Amino acid sequence: MAVPVAFFAVFFAYPVAAIVGRGLKADGAWHWGRFEDVLSRPDIGQVLWFTTWQAAVSTVLTLLIALPGAYVFARFEFPGKQLLRAVVTVPFVLPTVVVGTAFLALLGRGGLLDELWGVRADTTVWAILLAHVFFNYAVVVRTVGGLWAQLDPRQEEAARVLGAGRLAAWWRVTLPALGPAVAAAALMVFLFTFTSFGIVQILGGPAYSTLEVEIYRQTAQLLDLPTAAVLTMVQFAAVGAILALHAWTVRRRETVLRLVDPAQTVRRPHGGGQWALLAGVLGTVLLLILLPLGVLIERSLDGPAGYGFDYYRALRSVEASGGTFLVPPLEAVWNSLRYALTATVIALVVGGLAAAALTRRAGRLVRGFDALLMLPLGVSAVTVGFGFLITLDKPPLDLRASWILVPLAQALVGVPFVVRVMLPVLRAVDGRLREAAAVLGASPSRVWREVDLPMVRRAVLVAAGFAFAVSLGEFGATVFIARPDRPTLPVAVARLLGRPGDLNYGQAMALSTVLMVVCAVSLLVLERIRTDRSGEF
Repeated sequence: MAVPVAFFAVFFAYPVAAIVGRGLKADGAWHWGRFEDVLSRPDIGQVLWFTTWQAAVSTVLTLLIALPGAYVFARFEFPGKQLLRAVVTVPFVLPTVVVGTAFLALLGRGGLLDELWGVRADTTVWAILLAHVFFNYAVVVRTVGGLWAQLDPRQEEAARVLGAGRLAAWWRVTLPALGPAVAAAALMVFLFTFTSFGIVQILGGPAYSTLEVEIYRQTAQLLDLPTAAVLTMVQFAAVGAILALHAWTVRRRETVLRLVDPAQTVRRPHGGGQWALLAGVLGTVLLLILLPLGVLIERSLDGPAGYGFDYYRALRSVEASGGTFLVPPLEAVWNSLRYALTATVIALVVGGLAAAALTRRAGRLVRGFDALLMLPLGVSAVTVGFGFLITLDKPPLDLRASWILVPLAQALVGVPFVVRVMLPVLRAVDGRLREAAAVLGASPSRVWREVDLPMVRRAVLVAAGFAFAVSLGEFGATVFIARPDRPTLPVAVARLLGRPGDLNYGQAMALSTVLMVVCAVSLLVLERIRTDRSGEF
């Protein structure tokens, strides 16, 4: 536990505490009255209301649109199912900057709707809500569908034999069993939309601001650390409550009885109703997921001289960016890959040690340690990035001029994913195998090499894939600490979108397409190597 605790203490707790301290402490005294001063402001009240309102509406819309898809993937067998399952998961691993850019290409100025019907919706709340549904569709499909596929269908059939109609049997039998999974999925969607940054930053314009966006504005633009500190604490408390509720729903879901092998519950659709449901889900995937991604690719190829690779070629030139970058924008691709690979190694080492410690210990200390590992998901990434700037600037941790600063920030977000992927697999290893190897004379390191590693090798690869995808798309912290001569892909896309001109817009589309392809390929590889195909991710 020592290495993960030290890592989080230095690169998470210290920067966040420094930001909060600078905002709430003056002349050696804490000024808690700033909470009342900030939270009583009308503009901050509007931000809090919009953050909560849009998260709630996004969650409801996602459930309504994705639950039919969860049923189809859980119960139906049809050609191309595994490929389609991977396709609907692609948005979940896409950086939010890419999601915002895709919907900008669909709904914004010069977008598909603007060209066909002269309609723009990029600065409306509907653009934000649709982008959130796009991003979180897979969360509901795979979280609810993973449990739905294991529910014994004979329970619902027994209710129908006893006289219940199809709807009544589903309402009285299936829905209560799915309740914990639906609640867990809803809480995760609410969490992701409550802390939304990249999507709202690109699509919301000046009219809409979530807590995360407002924290960025208060720190980067207004330099108002007291307000940023208060908003950080409010977001941390809210996200902590959401994560606690989610943990409770997960424990409830794990106690569901009468689970069966998913292979026993799937069948080919029969009857007009089931075929119509399958067609509806396929249409939803086409319009909600494939259309925005297709428009993004089309806009990246639609150059001033017609369709071609003009915008991609422009990425190789500094002059083409109009002074936006000190280096060719294409350098952002290689920077992001190097940063993400380094962050993946760090996340695997820290997360692997943490997962091993959680496997071999029990008690309150370990539960607290487990909660510590999830904290980066509950604190504003903007706060972490800004905290890096003001804390890691003195020996022996003077890292502001070092390239390693970006991978360290990215690894903070990757560690929770590594732990959550590896922990169930490590816990499933029979301890008697380790004991037998030790009795036969194997050293602890050889026991790990000969017993544990062969069993968790695939889980390590899956964890590495998730850490790589998450690191590649990290934006909230990186926007503060990425050097002008070493931008990452998300930062480069945001900078290009922030400058006028068709060339900058086209280059942003091209870079977003590159980032989307890299993340999609990573996901398709994960789909082939993941060990358990009955669960969620």
